[in-house]
Amino acid sequence: MGKIYILGIGPGHKDYILPAVKNAIYNCDVLIGGKRHLEDFKDLEKEMLYIGSNLKELIEYTKQNKENKKIAYLLSGDTGFYSMLGFLKKHFKSNELEVIPGISSYQYLMAKVGQTWHDAYIGSLHGREFDFLDVVKKYKKVILLTDQKYSPKEIARKMLNNHIQGKIMIIGENLSYPNEKITFASLEEVIHISEFNMCVVVIVDELEI
Repeated sequence: MGKIYILGIGPGHKDYILPAVKNAIYNCDVLIGGKRHLEDFKDLEKEMLYIGSNLKELIEYTKQNKENKKIAYLLSGDTGFYSMLGFLKKHFKSNELEVIPGISSYQYLMAKVGQTWHDAYIGSLHGREFDFLDVVKKYKKVILLTDQKYSPKEIARKMLNNHIQGKIMIIGENLSYPNEKITFASLEEVIHISEFNMCVVVIVDELEI
């Protein structure tokens, strides 16, 4: 049975890709992922397929070619944290998949700011919604993946509108890339900062910093 490789490539920069993941990439024939993810491997002369609105076609391609080609899906961050793995498991059996984890963006950010995350609520507002306001009220430390709709400014605005005070936001942009930026700011300060890119947000009590 041909294995399909599901590889977590970390927060972005090649330095943070685990050696086991790199070895799998070098040994595969086909790499499937976002354009940004595949850019670092264009010199390997592998067959590359970009993920877009073509998921149905990619699944069909994988089913037809997995016995004669080593196929890898490159997923940002860690394979087990809000990744495409759940979608792939709907189409392939677990014993058809070889999953190798990566470093998640929130792990990277928490390490950079010297904070633990075992005591945090970890969730995602990237392409999904949940009552994060209720979570922020219950937990002293909350980690959120964000998108354009739920940007750090929008999160801060909703918190202020709901009379949540005494919180600090740690905002990690472009993590692991040369233009990485980590901002510590109050809710009031965040809503006056220009737009953010590719963010992970940590919300903590002021006394926790």
